[in-house]
Amino acid sequence: MPNLNRVMLMGNLTRDVELKYTANNLAIGKLGLAVNRRWKSAEGEQKEEVTFIDCEAFGKTAENIAKFFSKGRPIFLDGRLKLDQWEKEGQKFSKLKVVIEGFEFIDSKSSNNSGGGGGGDGGASEESGGGYQRSAPRTSSATAPKPSTGGHTPVGEDDIPF
Repeated sequence: MPNLNRVMLMGNLTRDVELKYTANNLAIGKLGLAVNRRWKSAEGEQKEEVTFIDCEAFGKTAENIAKFFSKGRPIFLDGRLKLDQWEKEGQKFSKLKVVIEGFEFIDSKSSNNSGGGGGGDGGASEESGGGYQRSAPRTSSATAPKPSTGGHTPVGEDDIPF
């Protein structure tokens, strides 16, 4: 039976990327993403909820996200779900997170005058085994149409629970 594990998310970073390196110099970036959802209740009242998602990236993908993105900046991510499970003092724990395989700039800001563009190293990492290939990145965010954020509002510092 075929399987598919694919996630596409657009939201704002809840914190700066935490970038670390393994002993064999593989970059690992950990970040948080806030995704907002707005709707009207049956009574016509405007409602909103925020979902906080832990993500991690490897290799050049991690380095590029850390280089060009900071807390509060919007980003489009695509990747896969991964379930981490561990046991501590006899109690079992688990956490679902997103392993980032590619990303896109979705705002016109350009830190370090990068000129926009896409990111990713194809997701090649010790964990994923590679094989994933992103389409060619955009060459300029100024010439590409700006994607709609679907009515989402940026997450403020007061909205973040940590």
